[in-house]
Amino acid sequence: MRKKLFEGIKVLDFSWAAVGPITTKTLSDYGAEVIKIESTSHPDGTRVGGPFKDNIPGFNRSGCFNQWNTGKLSILLNLATPKGLQVAKRLAAWADIVIENFSGGTIERMGLGYEELRKVNPKIIMLSSCMMGQTGPYATHPGLGPLLTALSGFNHITGWPDRQPVGPSGAYTDFMGPRFAMLVILAALDYRRRTGKGQYLDLSQFEGSVHFMAPVLLDYVVNQRVVRRMGNRLSYAAPHGAYRCSGEDRWVAIAVFTDEEWESFCKVIGDPLWTKETKFSTLLARKKNEDELDRLVEEWTISRSAEEVMKLMQAAGVPAGVLQNGEDLQEHDPQLKYRHLYWSLDHPEVGKYTALRPDFVVSKSPYELKRAPLQGEHNEYVLKKILGMSDEEIAELVMEGCLQ
Repeated sequence: MRKKLFEGIKVLDFSWAAVGPITTKTLSDYGAEVIKIESTSHPDGTRVGGPFKDNIPGFNRSGCFNQWNTGKLSILLNLATPKGLQVAKRLAAWADIVIENFSGGTIERMGLGYEELRKVNPKIIMLSSCMMGQTGPYATHPGLGPLLTALSGFNHITGWPDRQPVGPSGAYTDFMGPRFAMLVILAALDYRRRTGKGQYLDLSQFEGSVHFMAPVLLDYVVNQRVVRRMGNRLSYAAPHGAYRCSGEDRWVAIAVFTDEEWESFCKVIGDPLWTKETKFSTLLARKKNEDELDRLVEEWTISRSAEEVMKLMQAAGVPAGVLQNGEDLQEHDPQLKYRHLYWSLDHPEVGKYTALRPDFVVSKSPYELKRAPLQGEHNEYVLKKILGMSDEEIAELVMEGCLQ
């Protein structure tokens, strides 16, 4: 059997919410042994935030948690107790990689910073992935992804020009950070393989997210122009938008950039007379009359299904795509089905649930998804099998409130 990409790699996971757990999920799915440190007094926000199976709340019933923590081991550990802290350090001595995403400076104040962990494991690779990085005037600011989307500039350009900013849905930046995190972890593992040395990785989600604003930044640097909200429009394409189709809340996106695409678009919709008018003959003219153009396009799309419009446009070389909802993505998309994106997993409390495989496939290395852990499910395994603790030592930890 082929070896998994991270098989044999041991990970101590202090992370919570999305950016850290998504990173460690990828490591776990590709074979790493990941121990997730949890606490009943400060549970992972995704355990309590839902959505919950059958709308019944519970630490083990959250769809987000069960999605982003596949294959991990869970141990309850009260890091506010001296012995709980000692157990964490023993696990750091066992680990190859330590990952956390608390606000800047928090892990050091807990007594588990990089310099402290190096004393028990000189080769440790540690990744901190907080909002702002570990240094600078904003380093200690706490917050979650929705705040960071605003700071990174996404909210300013998302929405309609005559309305307030809306921003992308959810913690958008939490899904950018793991891509940077995986790359630097791979680089650090390769560096340690070559040199025998670990290192500290200080990943600022803010800085990583700003990279995705490069066109906006360049426009300002070159033209001193501040890009503002444009709805679905684009300065160098028309028609360019989301158009209502038949059915309840069904839409299709169409984007016409070139004269050739415009000609193909006109043929698809039957070359109606209005397409011959001079006010639509060039891109500049279409931009000047874009409100009327969008209305005319929608008069054609409204009587057709979004899937039909997409197929007709794509067959003619015109960029188009259905605005898919959750049901479309999981039940109907043939591309995702063919690529086996979704795995069905059995969970002791919620029954069967669907989890996503890693978002990249390695030709020479398999991956495997296993269900997410129950809270504290692996206390005994981790303490006995990994750390070699006796029943008496474990009982003492329980008595002193360390395993909660």
